[in-house]
Amino acid sequence: MSDRPGISTATAASDFPEVVFDRSADGLIVARVGDLTLAMLPSGDGAAGGFIASAWRVDRPMGELTRQSFYSHEGRVAHEADFRARVLETAEHRRDLSRLNRVQKRQSCGTPWGWSQMATVYAEGIVSHATASHGGFHLSPERNRQVHASLRSSDGFYEEDCCWAAVAITFPDFFTGYERRIADETCKTWQPDAWEAIHGVVLSSGESDVKDRRSFERDHADDWVVISAIRSDHHSGMTEVIATRGGKRTLGVEERRYLVPVSEYEVGRFGFVINETRHQAYAGPSSFLSWSGRTTT
Repeated sequence: MSDRPGISTATAASDFPEVVFDRSADGLIVARVGDLTLAMLPSGDGAAGGFIASAWRVDRPMGELTRQSFYSHEGRVAHEADFRARVLETAEHRRDLSRLNRVQKRQSCGTPWGWSQMATVYAEGIVSHATASHGGFHLSPERNRQVHASLRSSDGFYEEDCCWAAVAITFPDFFTGYERRIADETCKTWQPDAWEAIHGVVLSSGESDVKDRRSFERDHADDWVVISAIRSDHHSGMTEVIATRGGKRTLGVEERRYLVPVSEYEVGRFGFVINETRHQAYAGPSSFLSWSGRTTT
């Protein structure tokens, strides 16, 4: 595909809505999917990659657009190839949506998140509600009985952040391929026990944040894990840290201080574990204001 300014190349996937890539007037990689135009913008914070911005119903040629033409944030991407993949995924999602029979309507009813302002009917007995603050799905009693016991809610309501995945997993025919993939990943990440029970597969390390955190907490229950850190004002090149057994933060738990080289201190996914043979226990002047006046140990 050509990326020269003013040269657009449509995808060959005729089953998708037309996808056209181009370069904007200021050199950004841009794409159009139907009435949606997307661009990869620099992150601006020094991080690698960038983020996707979008604009709806922009009629001007993409080669005339600039950064100021885009206004909605659609998430981060690692590089241009990632952006292109996300654009094609958007096209796939829009194609699948066009084949579903979702109906939006006003529906006056209460939900656990407040009064419904808009309802989207996915199918009989499967309704998504949007409220002023939150939202989620409501399943009829008949539909709710079909949800796997490990994911089923007692009242048939499933909030939109994580629990909605149970609905998509149970009724995949009413969701797009993109939504099904997100639902599967959401379940793996936040409800690994349920995912394993449904699929009969044990998740490996790195596939579920919740399961990996459990393993970390189990493996380091007796280790000193950092709960707070600050660059030391008293020892150049060192980070002063406060650690507790297992990283517990409960009231009255024993706390110890250590000095860790700045070059070595990296929190990681779940916390920094003190190596007592390498990291120096510390009882000197503290850079923590909250430690001032405490009895040192």
